[in-house]
Amino acid sequence: MKALISAIDAIDDVEVYGRVKSVQGLLIEIIGPVRELRVGGRVIIETTNGAELASEIIGFKDGHALCLPFGQLAGVRLGCKAVFQRHDGAAFPSEAWLGRVINANGEPIDGKGPLPRGAKAFPLRQDPLLAHDRVRVGDPLNLGVRCLNTFTTLCEGQRMGIFAGSGVGKSVLMSMLARNTDVDVSVIGLIGERGREVHEFIQEYLGEEGLRRAVVVVATSDEAALMRRQAAYMSMALSEFFRDQGKRVLCMMDSLTRFAMAQREIGLAIGEPPTAKGYPPTVFTELPRLLERAGPGTVNSGSVTGLFTVLVEGDDHNEPIADAVRGILDGHIVMERGIAERGRYPAVNVLRSISRTMPGCVPVESRPVLAKARELMSIYSDMEELIRLGAYRKGSDPKVDRAIAINPALEGFLSQQREETTNIADGYKQLEAIIRAAEAAV
Repeated sequence: MKALISAIDAIDDVEVYGRVKSVQGLLIEIIGPVRELRVGGRVIIETTNGAELASEIIGFKDGHALCLPFGQLAGVRLGCKAVFQRHDGAAFPSEAWLGRVINANGEPIDGKGPLPRGAKAFPLRQDPLLAHDRVRVGDPLNLGVRCLNTFTTLCEGQRMGIFAGSGVGKSVLMSMLARNTDVDVSVIGLIGERGREVHEFIQEYLGEEGLRRAVVVVATSDEAALMRRQAAYMSMALSEFFRDQGKRVLCMMDSLTRFAMAQREIGLAIGEPPTAKGYPPTVFTELPRLLERAGPGTVNSGSVTGLFTVLVEGDDHNEPIADAVRGILDGHIVMERGIAERGRYPAVNVLRSISRTMPGCVPVESRPVLAKARELMSIYSDMEELIRLGAYRKGSDPKVDRAIAINPALEGFLSQQREETTNIADGYKQLEAIIRAAEAAV
């Protein structure tokens, strides 16, 4: 009954409409009553082929609304009727959405029938929780991946970035985290994803067990910029819904770079000046507004732990989006092509990865072991070129000798098959055994 009432409330009392004045590229200019024009407002354009094209007002010019479409412009002509909607985009989620695959509008695309409508609307774009209303991050969260559990320990309610180039193994790592992370619900946003990889990710990587406790939001690379951007907003709105139900939520997005590219397309269409690598200023405004919505909840709610991938262009980890995201999040996981090329997966460079909450959540007895392991890996990394060239003589430096001796065991520890899982305590024990064995050998 509540869902029915909310559906009735969503119906506009009076139909207010305008007309299409011009179309330039993807930008649609609409004449209409000034009192109904607002940024973010929805407009339904009735095309000549009898279809309806949803659009969003992104700006104004000379008293007219400038809109971008959520779909293709085919059938739009001068004078088309454009109906202004009273309600902006919102989701009506429920617990029954678990195990489903939806698009950026909250419509099912998995062929399993319609989605039950929840009783409460969750705006796709809303402000983050106030800083003083949030609780602190929770206890360490078991991710099931040894190298991350051990060297970049994540706490409940933390936000981490996964930085990697294309083809380095982000999707496989995401699937491992979605299946193995100790949370109640996973919300996975595939933003600008290749169409052929969606089924592959869901069926092969995520699997039935992972999908059972997840909601997957999909916007493929061929969809309009508004749909790709809205997929990120939809993912966050669903995460907030489950958080308010008191659940521990894992929100994963792949990738923030494609969200930024969609926002760049929108900003340039309206005439914003391009800045760093063509990204307009609104990109760097929208990123923190989106990412700050994840994190710990209030005292009586759950939490949203965020894992966001960043597709670094040209393997440049200092490009504008990567640099901006790194400054917003609570840590970063760096994946490198060179590690993947030598066959170690997940291809995480633990020396360049960091968790900002880790110092306070690692057991005291494990800290010396982690420090020693990092030291030996750092020594080996510094001398790696000389070692491979045969320019280093054994016995020249005891620390280098120890690093060389322990390197195969550490590489084996950092490597993990997709089907494997290791909890935090076991990871510390395995690492401690490796360090002790190396010290005993010396």
